[in-house]
Amino acid sequence: MKRFITFLLLALLTAMPVSAERIKDLASLSGVRNNQLVGYGLVVGLDGSGDQTTQTPFTVQSVINMLGNMGVTLPPGQNLQLKNVAAVMVTASLPPFARPGQAMDVTVSSMGNAKSLRGGTLVMTPLKGADGQIYGMAQGNVVVGGAGASAGGSSVTINHLSVGRIAGGATVERAVPTAVGEGDFINLETHTSDFGTTQRMVDAINGSAGPGTAVAVDARRIQVRAPLDPNQRVAFMSRIENLDVTPAQQAAKVIVNSRTGSVVMNQAVTLDSCAVAHGNLSVTVSSEPVISQPAPLSGGQTAVAERNQIDIQQEGSALINVKKGANLSEVVRALNALGANPQDLIIILQAMKAAGALRAELEVI
Repeated sequence: MKRFITFLLLALLTAMPVSAERIKDLASLSGVRNNQLVGYGLVVGLDGSGDQTTQTPFTVQSVINMLGNMGVTLPPGQNLQLKNVAAVMVTASLPPFARPGQAMDVTVSSMGNAKSLRGGTLVMTPLKGADGQIYGMAQGNVVVGGAGASAGGSSVTINHLSVGRIAGGATVERAVPTAVGEGDFINLETHTSDFGTTQRMVDAINGSAGPGTAVAVDARRIQVRAPLDPNQRVAFMSRIENLDVTPAQQAAKVIVNSRTGSVVMNQAVTLDSCAVAHGNLSVTVSSEPVISQPAPLSGGQTAVAERNQIDIQQEGSALINVKKGANLSEVVRALNALGANPQDLIIILQAMKAAGALRAELEVI
């Protein structure tokens, strides 16, 4: 199975060259973006799986404030023992060009010690932006993609029960002004800073709309002259964003995740001539009880002692020679020949970089 996965990765990495992509996949229109919204609310109707109110006083306070807004006054010092209510944070992403009355999805996350939000209903919750203004209202039945059961001190949980989602559970109450360009120009911003890709996009736009239509401001921003009439500007952008561009080859980079042991490298990674050897040193410490029995009629007591054994093993490793200018498939094949696991690869790649043999940027995340 491991050899099959390695072969499949090599086939995917070396099968085809870089193909053309649409401009809409390589860049976005400046100023057209999502806006994050957040709100605090209550989920009611839970089947005894809500917050333990003795440990989450903010849930009780929220319930009292909500009842007060509805004209229900509780006696002072009332100690509420609630099991069917949970305090939650509600998050949503307001899409660009959204207008009042449109629906958007929301995510509901427990912020107390509720066991599950399954079967609950979110009470009307205002959603605010970074400026403190209300841009949406959320309410509806929470859908949790999991299940759980407990009995006799044992419990079984499938997936995550403290986070749910409401499809179309929020209504946009206020629109965010989004201008498509300023005056005669609109700005395209590429997803990555690359002079080669930016210049190819400029050439493609000028080849379609005429010379001088697009100008590269820097490695990320392209200024495009567009019609002033809104209808013509939308049609112009529709034509521009569907133009095909072949991206320039990216800089050689190796990404290493030190927490999970993941190693990802792109097609541009090469090696200079080097020799690599790697061996694992394992130390095993074991102990077993030893029982000492006293002689008959000696009056002694049985004693229990431990006998420790330490075993040190070092696996043999061969010296692997990597030729100069090796491509990605040869790099992967050479590293696999060492029999190294992902954690070992991190150490090997760092050593190669320190020796000057790894022709790539090594980034540890």
